[in-house]
Amino acid sequence: MLWIFAVPYNIPGQRKPKNSSLDILQRRFASGAISKEEFEASRQVLLRDIV
Repeated sequence: MLWIFAVPYNIPGQRKPKNSSLDILQRRFASGAISKEEFEASRQVLLRDIV
């Protein structure tokens, strides 16, 4: 029982929040902080850097 309370953040299979550049960009677009044009332009730059 103690293990459940002592190690709540190290549970196998637990999802961790994503903080990649693309994830942040998608959240900004979804919240309305940037326009579709800004999103697409930034996305193209990020994807170009990945490949």
